[in-house]
Amino acid sequence: MPLTVPLRAPWHPTALLLVLALWLATLGNFPLWTVLWRLPEMHGPQAVATLGILVLVVLAATLLLLSLLVWPRWLKPAGLLLLAVTASSSYFMASYGIVIDPTMATNVVQTDMGEALDLLSWPLLVTLALGAVLPGIWWWRQPVRAVGAVRLAGQQLGAGLLGLLVAVALLWTSFQDVASLMRNHKQLRYMVNPFNTAYAVGRVAVGRTTQAQKPLRPLGEDARGPAATGTDPDGAPLIVLVVGETARAANFGLGGYGRDTTPRLKELQGQGGLVYFSNVSSCGTNTQTSVPCMFSHLGREGYADASGRHENLLDVLQRAGLAVLWLDNQSGCKGVCERVPNVDTRALDLPGLCPDGQCLDEAMLRQLPQELAKLPAERRARGTVVVMHQMGSHGPAYYKRSPQALKPFQPECTSHALQECPVEHIQNAYDNSLRYTDHFLAETVQWLQAQKRPTALLYVSDHGESLGEKGLYLHGMPYRMAPKEQTHVPMLAWASKPLQREMRWNMACLQTKAAQPWSHDNLFHTVLGMARVGTQAHVPALDILSDCAPPA
Repeated sequence: MPLTVPLRAPWHPTALLLVLALWLATLGNFPLWTVLWRLPEMHGPQAVATLGILVLVVLAATLLLLSLLVWPRWLKPAGLLLLAVTASSSYFMASYGIVIDPTMATNVVQTDMGEALDLLSWPLLVTLALGAVLPGIWWWRQPVRAVGAVRLAGQQLGAGLLGLLVAVALLWTSFQDVASLMRNHKQLRYMVNPFNTAYAVGRVAVGRTTQAQKPLRPLGEDARGPAATGTDPDGAPLIVLVVGETARAANFGLGGYGRDTTPRLKELQGQGGLVYFSNVSSCGTNTQTSVPCMFSHLGREGYADASGRHENLLDVLQRAGLAVLWLDNQSGCKGVCERVPNVDTRALDLPGLCPDGQCLDEAMLRQLPQELAKLPAERRARGTVVVMHQMGSHGPAYYKRSPQALKPFQPECTSHALQECPVEHIQNAYDNSLRYTDHFLAETVQWLQAQKRPTALLYVSDHGESLGEKGLYLHGMPYRMAPKEQTHVPMLAWASKPLQREMRWNMACLQTKAAQPWSHDNLFHTVLGMARVGTQAHVPALDILSDCAPPA
């Protein structure tokens, strides 16, 4: 008698959803349960009971979500997507201490191929294999029973209602403990897979669609710039604004850091032409937020609450008749430079400056003279403002941000998985990137000193970085819960002697302001003051230079 292999009994669709919900709520939320277990409050029988209740609540809520949204026609693809999203977000939360909120989702949308490749690592691939590929193969191969539409709708909605009732009942029994946890540890609400990703992506999609439909509001329509200098279009002042990337003040040598990460800038400071502002706060904890915000007139609070699109600092400068140029060695200007001349230097092929298809920041300085010459002469005669957007200390591949000749701190972490490296090696790679920023800024100042016109440089980083403190790496934490390492940024100003005389800068006065609290809120107004642009949009009280550079 021939042997027969019994066929697997097909799954009821709702039963298969329950299996997926179990996976997502338990293994898919491993970072959440790990963080909860390590909290000081989570000790003793009551705490263990609360943890168990939270697991069941997440399970019930996940079943509710799946029952409402996942139906047989897209059951298998939806399951694969959820497994992949949950595995990847779990990896990044566990490895870097981040959370998944709308800001982080925006970062993902804005990430280019180079940045994405920098995040690839063996631990990530292993996590995806174990958390998505292997269970995904099992998931895809499961037979599913055909159930009538009306009957299935009733059963699936019933399962969802049951999940809702169970979640509410469990929360009711432990409301005080759960509420206390969420109140004291707000980051937990952004760690619940897959709700965190669904919420973040939904918020970003709705926000981008809504913003795109709103008209651009003009700013500084009364802006007027200085008079033209005469026949020489390059006799008017040239201001270079360097937007740093991921530089944190804690590791900046000018601010008293134990290592000399800024030797050349210290030399310029000793010559009396450079002022370092040691108490500056960023507008956000990621490039997507900070860069548009620092060029906005609204300030951090106003930008966060803004209900429409506004022109920015570069629009006002251009409207005032000045020449404006944006050079970018990063992943774009985040919409700031859309209406002014802009150049992407990342894809240049410059010997010694562009290894492995990624240019070092000096590529912008090499490109600057020829791009300046392309700007209209009548505008250059009134003054020029150039923005150079650095690659700076962009992580996690810090070791790529400095050339071999400028790596005094060894050994470096050369892994993209920072958690695999000793903290000292991560620190070395990061400090080397700052050492290169010091070199780049000093080279820019040296080039400016060689110009016949009055020149100035203003540098400020877009946000800071976590290097393992409290288990956190990289940046992008929600601002209200972000550590100081992600919001305390370096800022400095340098001016040539001719510009100091022409604009009557009092450097001794500026030194008295060096330790005062400043923020990205001051950048818009300070640059307008430096460029001598008159407009009602300029608020002297927010202009760092206003008391030290009398109006013309």
